[in-house]
Amino acid sequence: MALNNHNRKKFVAGMTRRIAQLRAQTELSLDFAIETMFQERMEAYLHVEEGLLEVDRMLVVVEADIEDICEVNAARRLESRLEFIEDRFEEFESEIRQRPRRRRNKINLFNFFKEATGGGGDPMAPAGEVRSAIQAFEVLDIEFGSSLPVVTRAFRERAKKLHPDSRKGDRSSEPELRKIIEAYQYLKNEYFGTGGEASPQRPY
Repeated sequence: MALNNHNRKKFVAGMTRRIAQLRAQTELSLDFAIETMFQERMEAYLHVEEGLLEVDRMLVVVEADIEDICEVNAARRLESRLEFIEDRFEEFESEIRQRPRRRRNKINLFNFFKEATGGGGDPMAPAGEVRSAIQAFEVLDIEFGSSLPVVTRAFRERAKKLHPDSRKGDRSSEPELRKIIEAYQYLKNEYFGTGGEASPQRPY
């Protein structure tokens, strides 16, 4: 049975809205996973990250098929695929949210360096190597003024490669890892602030 024009428009609009919402939630979950799982639960983080990236890839496929839908049965099949993707997202979201509840306090990204370097000193002290947004973008090897999602993606990719758990316990890259974490934190807190957009009043 063919979809009439009115119903087809409603279907396309509804599916598009659900995909956009799920894509935004996926990005937020990845950010949350970095903050709560990355340092001490690297293996679990890698599993969750790969799962959420796969969710995003499946959304791209579904999104590409929406405009070709013109029959009721095809619309139902496509919606079932989206429901499956939503269920997969909920599985990973549940895993992410359950793990940090075991910790009483949120752990800062810099804290795991205390043990790795023998402790001592405040890793958040102003004497860090990254002191400007220009420098932070250079450390992450991305164009100055890139959006927060681009910054976060670049940080995730670099950090995974440098983390000792990804290098069979080799800690030789920890100075570089510390620097990119510092750059990420600087841009997130000083350049973008809480709004997610660069402010002209933020330090450059």
